[in-house]
Amino acid sequence: MTAAADLVLTNAEVHTLGSPDETHEAVAVRDGEVVRVGRAFDVELLAGVETRVVDCGGRVVLPGFIDAHTHLPMVGRSLVHADLSAADSAAEAVELLRERAVEVESDDDTDWVLGYGYDESTWDESRYLTRDDLDAVSESLPVVAFREDLHTAGVNSVVLDHYVDEMPYSGVQTAGGDGDGGDGDTGEPTGVVVEGAVDVLREATEPGREEMAELVRAAQSYATARGVTGVHDMVRGSRAPEVYRDLADAGELALRVRINYWSDHLDALREVGLRTNHGGGSRRDLVTVGAIKTFTDGSFGGRTAKLTDPYADAAADPEAADDETGQWVVAPEELRDLVADADESGYQLTAHAIGDAAIDAVLDAYEETDDPGAARHRVEHVELASDEAIERFAELGVVASVQPNFLKWADEGGLYDARLSERRLRTNRYRDLLDAGVDLAFGSDCMPLGPLLGVDLATDHPNPDQSLTVTEALRAYTSGAAYAGFDEDRLGTVTVGSAADLVVLDESPWETDSIRDIAVSMTVVDGRVVFERD
Repeated sequence: MTAAADLVLTNAEVHTLGSPDETHEAVAVRDGEVVRVGRAFDVELLAGVETRVVDCGGRVVLPGFIDAHTHLPMVGRSLVHADLSAADSAAEAVELLRERAVEVESDDDTDWVLGYGYDESTWDESRYLTRDDLDAVSESLPVVAFREDLHTAGVNSVVLDHYVDEMPYSGVQTAGGDGDGGDGDTGEPTGVVVEGAVDVLREATEPGREEMAELVRAAQSYATARGVTGVHDMVRGSRAPEVYRDLADAGELALRVRINYWSDHLDALREVGLRTNHGGGSRRDLVTVGAIKTFTDGSFGGRTAKLTDPYADAAADPEAADDETGQWVVAPEELRDLVADADESGYQLTAHAIGDAAIDAVLDAYEETDDPGAARHRVEHVELASDEAIERFAELGVVASVQPNFLKWADEGGLYDARLSERRLRTNRYRDLLDAGVDLAFGSDCMPLGPLLGVDLATDHPNPDQSLTVTEALRAYTSGAAYAGFDEDRLGTVTVGSAADLVVLDESPWETDSIRDIAVSMTVVDGRVVFERD
């Protein structure tokens, strides 16, 4: 006798998102696994006395979204600390930080005033937050405002007094006699810091185990409410891996987490014997060891992404005059040595590369390994790739892990336009990558976390030649991301035998003019309902 299902979703439009995409009326789940997909009558035969049967009322059921590039604790930080993504101006960001400062003054557990997610490119006055701005928040408490990309931050005088000597010189912007409204000819720090200097701040403000658990709980609630069932989290010097496993052991982890460890963890991972895909031996494992992560360049927002040709606005900014083509965060020679070392030890590699020069440097390093395709080495972001680079992605079998929500900067008058001018329309070339046969994985980089926003933008690219179909974009956020994590056999489609990671949407993404506005009705991870809208 066939055992009863634990959960049945019926009267639905179930898309398998396989190849081809098939549509069914119902899906049954037992012990965390999809056990039947088909007609409602056939699937409902598996319902028993204790089976939960959900009438979806015609709603759309899809495989759960896998965000292939996240910093989940940072999502938690923006929920717990000041969320600057809502600020429409420098003044509004300062006001949000002032409100947070009042809370900090009455909290014995912290003395840092932290804000996350500001994006000056959307403000009428497009400028970074400076020391002068943040001194107006507090002259006694340390104040840090992290830009959305986490490659740039603003700090107040308290922070500069305590930490400037620990920061690399190249990461601390100073004002000269350039009429920029700064500190004249004194060479005093403006309070704007980038790259390595931001790392100093992140280390100084890194939460302990108890606070990290609070952040992760908040972030996973935010993620599951948006249909996310799995994340590839980029982790550096953090208690997050410990907390993920704590929550999994306690039955409180509501997401599948693939941990991509920063390159400075390589020796420790090797010493304790952890390799890529450890912890992912069965469908029920929620925490898995992923890739070794490294930088190459910075960001367009910080004008530190490494380009072949100069930034369009470099000449207008004295701070950019020293290097009009951006910065190497990890030089190509160092990158090659790291890739060779990690690859030889059996690790998947994933490298941040935004500018065309940086992308080429990563592909050069991967090309020197034995089989980058089998290792599923990845490049994160791939924002400005040349024709030749796209061909090399396909030839080498390297995964393009990209963030379609970055297209919010690609419209005329936006950030890409300011930094790149006409090159803005050659960014984020999803159609060209897919047509070349490149494995495409979508993520958000938490800017913001939201798969439906990404799908919406990818299907309506500012360069129409680069738009994807709805099905292609959804696959990049499901089976494409699963492939990037060696999970295509258990995740990314709604098929018998796959893990029961599902999302129920109120509307069909194929039949709406605004995919980003579709509401998530239910999210299921490993057969367990982890989010249900009231």
